[in-house]
Amino acid sequence: MVVVFSANPDYYENNSMMQSIANIHRSKKKRLVIIGGGFAGMRLAKRSLKSGMQVVVIDKNNYHQFQPLFYQVATAGLEPSSISFPLRKVFHRRSGDIHFRMAALEKVNSVQKIVETDIGYLEYDFLVIAMGVSTNYFGLENIRKHAVPMKSVSEAIYLRNRILRNFEEALNHEDDKEIEALMNVLIVGGGPTGVELAGALAEMKKYILPKDYPELDFSKMKIRLFEASDRLLAGMTEKSGRKALKYLQKLDV
Repeated sequence: MVVVFSANPDYYENNSMMQSIANIHRSKKKRLVIIGGGFAGMRLAKRSLKSGMQVVVIDKNNYHQFQPLFYQVATAGLEPSSISFPLRKVFHRRSGDIHFRMAALEKVNSVQKIVETDIGYLEYDFLVIAMGVSTNYFGLENIRKHAVPMKSVSEAIYLRNRILRNFEEALNHEDDKEIEALMNVLIVGGGPTGVELAGALAEMKKYILPKDYPELDFSKMKIRLFEASDRLLAGMTEKSGRKALKYLQKLDV
């Protein structure tokens, strides 16, 4: 959470507990601070290098995650290292006054134009907050408690492990209802990620899982995709939505 606050003008000079972020010296250049090393933050940083400004990128991780392929990690199609790379590598061959610090944003003082992080504070002339998004549960606490989100590599790994653990547990049950409950998968959201995840799981069900778990009857495994709007891929063309639906129906989703 970002808290916007105002502070005494002398707060930062007099507070020994809060120091300026080390080795990023204030120059005559305007300073652009970008919070977030995702697609938007990194693209803006690269485009801003020729602007004559000092660019500072702050992210709580020192690596970039290729979010469109989280579903591949969740379905064991890719290793996490295949879709993550160091943020600093992006700037190896870039000339310009650019800096990166691994830190978590804690507060924004819009009056004094200062961001406060867990490693210190930093003044800015321009501030862009590109921290991405978190899973929206629409106020449904029961869903928040029981569902598994997928907005980071670590969550994708957890989802992969959870699915495989359920199959392992299913082997230890004799009751058909218990087995089906452990094998069934419900996906909420018919956007690109939901469609890709449903398709990948359906292909695993058809080609891979029966070989790994020959004792389980995968005809009992149901993959259900829920979408609030009247079609899939609402952010794309209707043709794309129809093709996605036809593809998933062929896979028995």
